[in-house]
Amino acid sequence: MSKPLLTEKIQTVPSKKPKPSSPPVRIFSLGGLGEIGKNMYGVEFKNEIIIIDAGLKFPDAEMSGVDYIIPDIRYLIENKSKIKGLFLTHGHEDHIGAIPYVLRQIQMPIYGGPLTIGLVRAKLEEHRLLDQSDLRIFHESETISFKHLSVHFFRTTHSIPDAFGIVVETPYGPVVHTGDFKFDFTPEDKPADIHKIMSIGQRGVLALLADSTNSEREGFTPSERTVGDSILKQFQECPGRILFATFASNVHRLQQVVDAAIRTNRKIAIVGRSMEKVFVIGQELGYIRVPDGMIIDVKAVNRYRDGQVLIICTGSQGEPNAALTRIASGAHRSIQIHPDDTVIFSSSPIPGNTQNVNRSIDLLMRAGADVRYGSILDIHTSGHGCREDLKLMLSSLRPKYFVPIHGEYRMMLNHRQLAIQVGVPENHVYLLNIGNTLSLYRNGARKGRNIPSGDVYINNGELRTHEKELLEERVQLAHDGVVIVAITINRETRKLLAGPELITRGFVYMQDSKPLLRRAEAMLRKHLNKAGEQREYDRAAWEQITTTTLNRYFKRELGRSPFIMPSIMEV
Repeated sequence: MSKPLLTEKIQTVPSKKPKPSSPPVRIFSLGGLGEIGKNMYGVEFKNEIIIIDAGLKFPDAEMSGVDYIIPDIRYLIENKSKIKGLFLTHGHEDHIGAIPYVLRQIQMPIYGGPLTIGLVRAKLEEHRLLDQSDLRIFHESETISFKHLSVHFFRTTHSIPDAFGIVVETPYGPVVHTGDFKFDFTPEDKPADIHKIMSIGQRGVLALLADSTNSEREGFTPSERTVGDSILKQFQECPGRILFATFASNVHRLQQVVDAAIRTNRKIAIVGRSMEKVFVIGQELGYIRVPDGMIIDVKAVNRYRDGQVLIICTGSQGEPNAALTRIASGAHRSIQIHPDDTVIFSSSPIPGNTQNVNRSIDLLMRAGADVRYGSILDIHTSGHGCREDLKLMLSSLRPKYFVPIHGEYRMMLNHRQLAIQVGVPENHVYLLNIGNTLSLYRNGARKGRNIPSGDVYINNGELRTHEKELLEERVQLAHDGVVIVAITINRETRKLLAGPELITRGFVYMQDSKPLLRRAEAMLRKHLNKAGEQREYDRAAWEQITTTTLNRYFKRELGRSPFIMPSIMEV
């Protein structure tokens, strides 16, 4: 769960108090505040709730055994009769990845652009949920109306096609969610609809929720077209095979890579399930255009000269099971690194993934590949707007109230300062936590009551809501190891028949630590015998004595606290 963000110095309450009798428009977040990923936001009025995005977040290195983290949706489950639909800004995993797990608990229509719905459809098919889903493609000129609220859209530019901002029309004015955006005036796809954005601002925006990811970076975010030129230049310099790693969902980048392959006469092999899926969907919708006969099966790669081959693969984040990671470790079935191979990483590491990416780069270099990545050459640009992009969006929409979203706390704080610079009153900017609500009235705003929120862990496809203690145990096992204590006792006489015998894993090397372990066994035997003389036999009490005695002993002798696992056999 996110740490508290608000302080008295940062947040002030508007001096003009709203009328308590007025029904508020409420804004809330179940993910995406104070963190990268897990985006999920809500706009509520009376008996209607509009949900925007349902994303996941990847675990950090301390979360052993966790595959993904998704929002806690208890509040939505309790109010599912109010939900009118889930509206998606675009098709990245941090915005759509939680959908299969949400749909298992709440049935609702899902709205998105053509590519976004295509990616969601493939995801639900994989989870065997497609038959029970209601997927609806919206158009940028469309308005979807309900009794009190209505929703319409404006096109933005991001690193994936069909990225949209979402406007929720309320009785007190529009609430605008920008989605992920930047202003790219030479885009690879359709440009952002600046005219529509400004017309929304001219009508008056009640509240703006805007992407904060690059709020610390000066200037405008560079155009995607500059990356296309750089990719072509790299391809022209490479004598052997090229392995190109990027996000599977970065469809614009994939088309740039295809274009460079055409210019340099290379066949394309696609490796990685998610990459294959995006190529199929992208070609069906016309976002990826590949000449007939250019894509070859990965098993046919060795039939061509190295200089004729391009391999597009997943693994730009060093994910353990991704294609490039398996190639780097020599574990891939069809592809091994050749001495003249060039590996290009066209992405920046997501926070928490740097170590994995560096490990992949080292393994590839050890195998003899020439590895090129972001800090060395310009083969990646962000899909998120920098400070000037953010100021342009704020100035165009001119919101009455502003809520920075989508970013870690320092990013949201920087975005807050930008909003004040362009004229939003300081006491109209709200830094919220996940689970906070902001109540908007005709004549003011105030923080409302909190709603249930937090993290839900996904492990092997299963939802695990309360795993904090289990994660702490896993971290302890990883750091300090485990000591298994085998004991056999006569239940009636309370006498030890065998043991205690200590077996360690990941704590100390048993062959070199026999004296230490023997002393621990002798001390524990003494305490257990004393307990057997003084009280009736109680299994829980004996386990507690075992754990406490050994923890104190090892802490004193070694300064470490292994996980103690008593195994008592009663006869």
